[in-house]
Amino acid sequence: MPSKTVTIDIPDTFSITAKVKHHELPEYIKKTLAVELYREGILSLGKAAELAGASTKWEMLTILNERKVPIHYTSEDAKEDLKTLKKVVK
Repeated sequence: MPSKTVTIDIPDTFSITAKVKHHELPEYIKKTLAVELYREGILSLGKAAELAGASTKWEMLTILNERKVPIHYTSEDAKEDLKTLKKVVK
């Protein structure tokens, strides 16, 4: 899948303040951005998972749970998931 590279300047002390090792910063920033955009309703669960680098929606749900973010899951979402499950099981 195509991707964009974005360069941002952050203070040298950011990794210390955030308690993140320097080499882990890109992953940390992508996950944090995905979580916040999901929280704001800008990204769907699937798109947030994609941005965060989560391999499945379930992994993204775990990330959201760890950060105490409520899940936006409607009855329509449940119906769509049920349809998908039925297709997969056949």
